[in-house]
Amino acid sequence: MKILFLGDVMGRAGRQAISENLPRLRTEWKLDFVVVNGENASSGSGLTADHAKVLLAAGADCLTLGDHAFDQKDMLQYIEAEPRILRPLNYAKGAPGRGHRVFSDARGRKILVTQVLGNVFMKRAFDDPFSAVDQVLSAHPLGGSVQAALVDIHCEATSEKMGMGHFCDGRASVVVGTHTHVPTADTMILPSGTAFQSDAGMCGDYNSVIGMDKVEPLRRFVTGMAKSRFTPAMGEGTLSGLYVETDDMTGRAIKVRAIRQGGRLDVSGP
Repeated sequence: MKILFLGDVMGRAGRQAISENLPRLRTEWKLDFVVVNGENASSGSGLTADHAKVLLAAGADCLTLGDHAFDQKDMLQYIEAEPRILRPLNYAKGAPGRGHRVFSDARGRKILVTQVLGNVFMKRAFDDPFSAVDQVLSAHPLGGSVQAALVDIHCEATSEKMGMGHFCDGRASVVVGTHTHVPTADTMILPSGTAFQSDAGMCGDYNSVIGMDKVEPLRRFVTGMAKSRFTPAMGEGTLSGLYVETDDMTGRAIKVRAIRQGGRLDVSGP
């Protein structure tokens, strides 16, 4: 199975990068399944129903969220009506939507997608991400009930993301980090066959401070004082993510490549 994961979509620049590039990549790379993290797609904070429709129409099969899952209030209702959007698995009790789902690709192969929030350096304590993921992966064995499984680990600490990768090694096809918006250089296949990258990076304008227009973040760093709200940078966006090929019999990754398309970080594809 050919899987593409795209990191945090950041504002209009990120949405535009998705809309302009993903349809072409689905065809050129013969992609079977595409997962996009959309939790910053609307004004850099959360995801509206309208913007979710844009990302899905561009070719995303599944949208994951994050700690800003419900910053846009209409998502509280829309996530119940749109099963292709997943909130974090270990979010607040009683939160709408669900944190995992088994999807089918065009050939009927099953792929489990789940997202979990880390705890280290996050603003609030969430339920234990490791036990939450363990329960889901145990219920959907790789190479058994599903032909592939992807875990989006959304958190600050690289160590926690790496820990999740090793925790899931051999039980998930892909473990990929999101949230910090900077692509890491540790793309690899772990010893038992799980493709891993600590952070997929963002889909947005990299002439910025993690996707935000530089002026206000720099003012706060230099003076310690806020003057206005953060706003997403509006320059040309880069599509950043992870391309993975898996073996249908075992579900293990057999190929992995970091992806940068367009903008300032463009590199070759798979």
